[in-house]
Amino acid sequence: MIMDVTAKIVAEEGVGVITMDLIGRKAGISKSLVYNYFPNVSELLVAVLTRELKRLREAQAEAMQKADTFEGLVRGVTRAYVQHIQERGLIIERLQSEPTISERGDPTQYDRSSAVKALAKLLAKQFGFPPHLAEMVTDISFGIPAAAGAFLLNTGASPEEVEDVTVKMIIGSVTAVATDRMVSQKSLG
Repeated sequence: MIMDVTAKIVAEEGVGVITMDLIGRKAGISKSLVYNYFPNVSELLVAVLTRELKRLREAQAEAMQKADTFEGLVRGVTRAYVQHIQERGLIIERLQSEPTISERGDPTQYDRSSAVKALAKLLAKQFGFPPHLAEMVTDISFGIPAAAGAFLLNTGASPEEVEDVTVKMIIGSVTAVATDRMVSQKSLG
């Protein structure tokens, strides 16, 4: 309950307003009870971030397992992200933008660097990218869904349309890098 209340406050008002007193009041419990479970605000926020990242990353991992094409993979992972944003708001993004929280790194077993490496292997295989290029393209592409999620929440756009545009942007940018690489190689060879 404490983490649920904290997540709701972060999603609606941001991280800066969070105090143990506010959480206690909104949860209908005493501030001292909040301290019984979490020694300070930072530990509580890390616990909320861990839970939110785990939920998102598990949904995305499941989508990856179900995909049988590159587009299916991008669409599935993007859909999981858009659904998470639609249901939970920008909790993860707000928590990760806090220096005291983000400096601890990704607290889940599904950290970003592992995800980037796994997807980069797929890009390298499908598009013939060298490992460093595959990782660069993958890592940069991870920012597109985050921007899409913010757009979704700020505009009330259709989640399906946001998903569709996001998938097209990711696939289009990967394809453009692959095409440019092929053209460069032909002109050198």
